[in-house]
This record gives sequence, structure tokens and C-alpha cells, in this order.
Amino acid sequence: MSQLFILTVSLLPWIPVLVCKITTETEFTVLEGESLTIPCHYEPQYASYVKYWCHGRMKEFCTSLARSDDPRMISPVEEKVSIFDDPVQLVFTVTMKNLKEEDSGWYICGVEIGGVWSADDIAFTNVKVVHGMSVVNSRLSGEEGSSLTVQCLYSERYRESEKKWCRSGDWRSCLSTGSEGSYEDSSVAIRDDRTRSFTVTFKKLHMKDTAWYWCSAGQQKITVHVLVTPRPTTTTAVFVTSPPIPSHSLAYMPPPKPITKDSWNSQSLMLASVTVCSSIIFLVALVLVGRTLWKVHKKDPLIGEAGEMKAKYSGCSTDAADLQNATVIFLNKDSQDVRVY
Repeated sequence: MSQLFILTVSLLPWIPVLVCKITTETEFTVLEGESLTIPCHYEPQYASYVKYWCHGRMKEFCTSLARSDDPRMISPVEEKVSIFDDPVQLVFTVTMKNLKEEDSGWYICGVEIGGVWSADDIAFTNVKVVHGMSVVNSRLSGEEGSSLTVQCLYSERYRESEKKWCRSGDWRSCLSTGSEGSYEDSSVAIRDDRTRSFTVTFKKLHMKDTAWYWCSAGQQKITVHVLVTPRPTTTTAVFVTSPPIPSHSLAYMPPPKPITKDSWNSQSLMLASVTVCSSIIFLVALVLVGRTLWKVHKKDPLIGEAGEMKAKYSGCSTDAADLQNATVIFLNKDSQDVRVY
């Protein structure tokens, strides 16, 4: 029982650490000579507590660099390391300027709890200061005909080194600043401000400028991709005004069809076709009628015999009355009947 009590008492200082954590990123990498700002987030109950930033892996042997209750933090611009607490956002930020390689190492974001039975709430982060090069944007794009600026950063040790801008894969394309720290021609301008940054400006982009490039300082270099997009095409609309059309007639007016040579030829061909077809149909009908009459004439020969006898009597008798009183006898060969007219 006594051992459990002793264990509980020994863990009391660490209860705030387990319950109320302070958090930040585990690692930061920054170029030599640049500045770095690190955010440290905390729980609401720590809004009024003192915050601090120290260099070291263990709290007991950590070198204090900045505290939120330090009067020097009134003018943080003049300090290499500054701290700013924002209790509304529940975060305090630490800014370190002009970093050197020897500034690399482990750091602690801490909230000072105080008291015998309470340990500070802390979080560790590793800061790596490297020398070399970097760029503000490794991928840039611009419209054809516009200008574009690439900003290349280098560490302090390359301040006096020659700066170059090259098209990747083509060493002959390299442009150098030389001893003057600048270069300019009709298409590109390079400016080195000798403060760990130089810029490359395309004065007027062309589609052929799309490529991978690299900027270098001394033996260090870093790649940049430039993409040139086509300029949008614009069309001019021509408006032709016409007299207003009554709204009630709009639904009954089909769109006009333009008269072309092809449409005129097609209409003439159609008219000729209709005329030929009509003529053929008329001739066919005339032939059918004549054929029908011929068949009727051949089928009933009595009509022909009556016509012949009528012509005979009309030629022999001079008295029309005698012809009216005459009796004509026709013999039917099939039934032998006698027909009297």
C-alpha cells in the first residue's frame, strides 16, 4: 500500500503533462542566414501562464532564449530570438533570425507551471540549419507575352559566389551574373542583391520558354519549373440591326433559306423530273384506255354487224320512213333465237 502511495506522489508532477499537452512540429529545416518562426499550441487553462523557449534536450539543462514575461520582448525586432503570445488563438510563436549552422539542435516550447508538485508542460522540436540553396516557388506559370520573376535563395557563405541561371540539360544556355552581380539581355534580367537572394526575370514569355531550369550559387543548385500558358484568343462580334418584328407573327415565320447555285439547280432538276413523270403517266393512261376500247370492240361483233347493215340500208333506200318500218332479223348461232327490232 505504501509503495502505491509513493508511486502516486511521484507521478503528481507529471499529471499536467499527461492531461494538458503543448504541441508543435517535431522538426524544422531552414536555410543558413534565414529566419524561422515556430508556433507552439497550448490548452485554454494555460492562457495566462508564462511561456518560454529554450535550447536543449532536457528541461533541467535547457538554455533559456526567450520568455513571454521578459521586458526585452517589448521590442522583439532588435532581438535575434523573440516570443509572442496570443491567448485568443491559444498559441505562442517563437522567431529566430539570421540562423547559423551552430544554431541547429533540439529546442523546447514550454509553459511554466511552477510549484513543488507541478512540472512544466513542454514540447520538443528539432531545428536543422543547412547551407545551400532554395527557391520561393519551385513551380511557376505565366501567360504568353507577360513577365515572370523567379526568386532564388542562397546561404550566407555563397554571398560573393557567382550566380547562374541555366536551362536544364543545356549547359550552353547558362547566364552568369559575373563580378557585377547582374546580367541583362533582351529577354532575361538577373539581379543579385548580395543579401542571400537573387532574382531572374523573364521580360516577355514565349511558349518555347516552358522548361525545367536551375539556379546556382557556387557549387549549390536547385531546380525550378516554368510553365507558359497560351494567351486567350478574343473574337469581335458584329451586330446587324433589323426592324422590329411583331411578337404575334414570330411563331409563324420560318427562318429564311439562302438561295445558292446548288439549291437553284436542285429545284430545276426536281421540276424537270415532275414534268417527265407526269408525261409518262399520261401516255400510259392513254394506252390503257385505247386497249380497253379495242378489247370491247372485239368481244361484241354484233355492234359491228349492226353498223354495217345500217349503212347498207341507208345507202339503198331513198325514203327514211321505209327504213324506220323495216324489220331486221339477226340469227344467233348459239341459241337460234330470233331477235326482232
